[in-house]
Amino acid sequence: MRQLELGPPLATMWAGRDPFAAAAELANRAAAGELVRDVEGRRTLRFDIDGRGYYLKLQNGVSWARIAEELIHLRLPVLGAGNEWRAIRACHAIGVPTMTAVAYGERGSGPAGRLSFLVTEAIEPAVDLDVFTRDWREQPPPIALKRALIAEVASITRRMHEGGINHRDFYLCHFLLRQSPEPAPDTLQLALIDLHRAQLRTRTPKRWRDKDLAALYFSALGIGLTRRDKLRFLRIYFPGPLRDTLLHEARLLAHLEREAARLKLRFERKFAHRPALQR
Repeated sequence: MRQLELGPPLATMWAGRDPFAAAAELANRAAAGELVRDVEGRRTLRFDIDGRGYYLKLQNGVSWARIAEELIHLRLPVLGAGNEWRAIRACHAIGVPTMTAVAYGERGSGPAGRLSFLVTEAIEPAVDLDVFTRDWREQPPPIALKRALIAEVASITRRMHEGGINHRDFYLCHFLLRQSPEPAPDTLQLALIDLHRAQLRTRTPKRWRDKDLAALYFSALGIGLTRRDKLRFLRIYFPGPLRDTLLHEARLLAHLEREAARLKLRFERKFAHRPALQR
C-alpha cells in the first residue's frame, strides 16, 4: 500500500526526495522545544518553513497486541495518519472549521509495518478553550463573549454530528480560538483539532454522539456555566423548539449528567496522586 499527497510548500521543499524519509528525518532531529508529543509510536512536532508554522504527525506501525487491546475494549484501532487526513477533508466538506492539511503519506503492508505522516498548517496565534475558560468561575467573561462561544461550539458540534462525524476525544481543549488582543463576539474563529481518532459515517450513531456530548460536558463542568448557558447550547444543537427538546431528550440529558459526573470522578482518581508541578 502506498498513498501520497503533497501540497505547497512541501511539494517544492521535498522535490526529488523520498517524502517518507524526509518526514522521518524531520521527526528524528526535532529539538526538545519542537516535540509536542511522543507516545505509542506517534510523534508530533512543530516546525517552520519561511516563518510559517506547521505540525508533523509521524506514526510507525501498530502492534497486534495494541490492536487486540483496542478491540477487547470495543474501540476501533487507528492504524495510521490516513484517518485524520480523511477526517479533516470531511470536516471541510460539511463546514466544520478545522486544520488545513498540506501533506499526507502512508505506505507499508500490515499494521506493524506501516509508516504514515500528516502535515498541517499551524493555527496561530491561538488558545484552546480549556485554557481560555479556566478562570471563568472566578473571573466571569463578558456575557456577549460567553454566549457567542457557546453558540459557536454548539453549532460546530451539531454540524459535525449531522455530517456523520464523531470525534472520540471531544473536549474543550480540542477547540482552538484564534487570538486577537480583545476577542469580540462577532469575530470569533474556532477550529476543531486532534481528529486522529474521529469516525466517519453517513450518519453518526446515537451511542457515539452521546459519548461526544458527555465528554464535552465533562470538560466544561468547572467553568461556571449556568442553567441558561446549558439551555443556550441545547437550543442551537437540537432542531426544533427548546421546550420540545427538554421533553423528548429528557433521558439523554439525565444520562449526560451522570456520565459527566462519572468521567469527573475517573479523572480525579487518575490524577489524585500525581505530584504537583514545581514552579
